[in-house]
Amino acid sequence: MATKKPALRKRFSQPSYTIQSDEIALAISELGGCMAPVAFYRKSKNPVTPLAVAPWWNEKIPSDQPPVIKALRGDFFCMPFGGGETKYKGRAYPPHGETANRKWRFGDLSRTRDGKALHLKMDLRLQKGTVEKSLGLVSGENVIYVRHRISGLSGPMSYSHHATLQFPDRPGAGRLSFSRFKHAATFYIPVETPEIGTYSLLKPNTTIRDLTRVPLIDGTTTDLSSYPNRRGYEDLAMICADPKLEFAWSAVTFERERYVWFNLKDPKVLASTVLWFTNGGRHFAPWSGRHINVMGMEEGTTFWGDGIEASAKSNALTRKGIKTSHTFSPRKPYDVPCIMGVARIPKGFNEVKDIKRIDDRTIRLVGNKRHNVDVPAQLGFLETASLEGLIE
Repeated sequence: MATKKPALRKRFSQPSYTIQSDEIALAISELGGCMAPVAFYRKSKNPVTPLAVAPWWNEKIPSDQPPVIKALRGDFFCMPFGGGETKYKGRAYPPHGETANRKWRFGDLSRTRDGKALHLKMDLRLQKGTVEKSLGLVSGENVIYVRHRISGLSGPMSYSHHATLQFPDRPGAGRLSFSRFKHAATFYIPVETPEIGTYSLLKPNTTIRDLTRVPLIDGTTTDLSSYPNRRGYEDLAMICADPKLEFAWSAVTFERERYVWFNLKDPKVLASTVLWFTNGGRHFAPWSGRHINVMGMEEGTTFWGDGIEASAKSNALTRKGIKTSHTFSPRKPYDVPCIMGVARIPKGFNEVKDIKRIDDRTIRLVGNKRHNVDVPAQLGFLETASLEGLIE
């Protein structure tokens, strides 16, 4: 059943739509379609609010910064992912594309006894095509079903989610883990430039075989599975999922806070996870060294953040059999689904070792010391991309 358009109300200075289920309250900004704040277990004594909001949300930012920086928060969809430095076929795309820098218009809000689904739309200006953003909440579940349906687009394109998580202010508060991956590496050149007041620490162009021992530029190693870490630096790494998996996953375990953040995806649609460790390494405005304890867990199909051309042509990742772009046909819509969620965990659960399908409505987080947590979530969404089937 369709309902009337929800009101736009300011959340952290950005006009935003808000939808709720019995478990989740979710805000999404009109500008950039940024999903935050989001409260899981919203009626509990201690709701979980894992997504970050940039500290300059109530400030005037420099005019040379793109809109995506002004609204920076939570998760948003980038198409293309990165770019902005060079033109592609005569078109100058803003950093992370139109989808991250323009306003989304309301499409529909459907409501049933089982849940709600919000649909937003954007008609692309730089090329023909439309993107529909759909967010589904199901009663009794602490997960968000996210789908971007891309239609009318022609030719190659990179794309990615851009989820940013706020970590507690203590070293090693979160423990990262991933499903089986085919390849992992640090960014192929230094991420930042000290001459302009930006700093990175990971050794560039390094294949990662053990996340707990990754080389730094000073000859020592660091544990990438433990964060916050490396205060004062900005760094990038990439985890490329095994495309043979039925589904791939990324997770962060917050042992002291007793919850896990997880993201489930089809690795043939979202091939890689770019990890953006942003911990105070940028000193120009509006960053000013204060964007700390934040990590981007960015699920996409892209050659790093290098835009369309670098992703569409043969590159170091495609030569390893890793998909970095998709070639669209204007005659066939293309769906990009994923499932983001939170689960409470018992004392002593300190890392997700695996995520398994139990049945059509349940997944299991497999922890250490035989700790397991069953979570209501419907993996079939990754196959059908159908919200209608979830909230009939």
